[in-house]
Amino acid sequence: MARITASVYTSHVPAIGAALDLGKQEEAYWQPLFAGYEYSKRWMEENRPDVVFLVYNDHATAFSLDMIPTFAIGTAASYGIADEGWGPRPVPQVEGHPELAAHIAHSVIQDDFDLTIVNRMEVDHGLSVPLSLLCGQPQAWPVKVIPLAVNVVHYPVPSGRRCFELGKAIRRAVESFDGDLKVQIWGTGGMSHQLQGARAGLINREWDNAFLDKLIADPAAAAAIPHIDYVREAGSEGIELVMWLIARGAMDDVAGGPAPVLKHRFYHVPASNTAVGHLILENP
Repeated sequence: MARITASVYTSHVPAIGAALDLGKQEEAYWQPLFAGYEYSKRWMEENRPDVVFLVYNDHATAFSLDMIPTFAIGTAASYGIADEGWGPRPVPQVEGHPELAAHIAHSVIQDDFDLTIVNRMEVDHGLSVPLSLLCGQPQAWPVKVIPLAVNVVHYPVPSGRRCFELGKAIRRAVESFDGDLKVQIWGTGGMSHQLQGARAGLINREWDNAFLDKLIADPAAAAAIPHIDYVREAGSEGIELVMWLIARGAMDDVAGGPAPVLKHRFYHVPASNTAVGHLILENP
């Protein structure tokens, strides 16, 4: 059967992608951030999955205020790179896994989660920046990717508990797939940041690290955090962290298995007015 081997959590700040694309990795401002992902790139090479199920939010490229799906799963064979106003990032197109994606969609919808099925879309920095951080700058991405776009841009947005429960359903779906696949699930976005208003530039180190502690050791408590706490403590864009709960809900311990192994933890501020968090958890 297919199996989720690990979960990865990372911010997806667009300026990180621009720094990579412009070769700024060794500049004084950026070097400490990219140093925090050196282990992760080695780990990815040594633990390469067949498929990455990548949870991210679209930034008004594939979707707009005309149509706002709460959860949208990509089932296409490939995904182009979106032009977000300054040209597409110079990265490879993303290759999908339609068979597994269709199976997950069927299983999760029958498990009472209403997913929007997307057969054609372009993906933006929310998906491409995490791939760059973990996979470097290859001519072709070394893994197949199934995108799951979550609405954390326009209220109402899904609760942390709902995201956590969706992660559980995704794990069940993966494990019921008739094929020997190694799958990783990635939760992306955050951490604390606010891009507008009187609190623009807000970063809350203490709250961010307390969230990481909960996510590792007590994910049910993390899933119980109400929306107002994300907004109050982590800024208006801090709500992106609910997407991490989808990945955490898919880990074995949530279904009664052993606790995950913490392989890497990293936290850095700032990266273009955003706090950057990163975890790698392995199923034993």
